[in-house]
Amino acid sequence: MHCRDAKQWLSAQCDHDLAQSDVKALQEHLQECSDCRAFKRHHDRLDTVLYIPTPRIRTRISTDNMMLAIQQQKRITQQLEDLRTQQQSRMERWRTTGAACIALAFFTLSSIPLLLLVILITQTDFTVKVLLLLNDVIDVFVILAQYLQIGLTLVTRNNGLLSGIAFAVVVMMGMWLRLMRHPQEA
Repeated sequence: MHCRDAKQWLSAQCDHDLAQSDVKALQEHLQECSDCRAFKRHHDRLDTVLYIPTPRIRTRISTDNMMLAIQQQKRITQQLEDLRTQQQSRMERWRTTGAACIALAFFTLSSIPLLLLVILITQTDFTVKVLLLLNDVIDVFVILAQYLQIGLTLVTRNNGLLSGIAFAVVVMMGMWLRLMRHPQEA
């Protein structure tokens, strides 16, 4: 056995990681080699100087502490169950109130066309004024549609202008998407 191996085995023996057959071979080498015996004595002295006994702390949980913990757990469970029950009753109240509000809104919105029809039939002078106003509004929309048609024909006939508008729309959408994304953490 080499002295280098013996020194490694001495360290392993201190950690109780050495096999019984290796312990026997190590003892035989130590009887023959004075350098390794001196190393072992030095190693043992260091172990005794550096040895710090660690106190063993044994904690015991008393029955009273365990019963207190169980009671706290029961109390917390009961509180959670009470909160769940309160939430369910609140949701039931909202369901009935919400259903009534939805029914009222549906009735109101569905009666608006009937109300308008009754006004148109009974108030003929009002109906005439509304139709004249609508006629003027429709004329304005027709004129705007004609201008829009002229502008669209200009844009569609000129491919460069159409490409420029498409590029501007794509750039604006990209900027909008960049601005609307979620902020990232630093």
